[in-house]
Amino acid sequence: MLTRVSRFGPAFARILSQPPARFVSQSKPSSSAGSAAVTEVHAPAFRSDDEEVSQFDKNPDYHGFSADPVEDEWNMKVGFFLGISVVVVIGGTFLHYLPDHGMRKWARREAEQIIKQREKAGLPVIEENYYDPSKIILPTAEK
Repeated sequence: MLTRVSRFGPAFARILSQPPARFVSQSKPSSSAGSAAVTEVHAPAFRSDDEEVSQFDKNPDYHGFSADPVEDEWNMKVGFFLGISVVVVIGGTFLHYLPDHGMRKWARREAEQIIKQREKAGLPVIEENYYDPSKIILPTAEK
């Protein structure tokens, strides 16, 4: 086994010394294959006045809410206020006041009250039998 691994030693050194290459097909794609070919992207040669100009060219501080810079900034601030402050505060309040899922808190309070009552009465906290054996009706041996 070691003899096989030692044969690959020079190959590993040669592979690691060369940077990885990216191979891209330069052939024209056929209509049936649908493979993507890498092409160069060129900027348009001319720009007419009736073309739409990017909002980022007009206003570098564009936030995407409106074309008007003042309205855009105001809408951004209102949106973030409502989206962060109101949602976090009202959402957190809503989650805090949700009912007790599974009534776990109620069950613990009830158990604590029962333990206190049993300790005052001098009874053990937990009895040997959960149910009173005299009240359990068992089937007869015939059934």
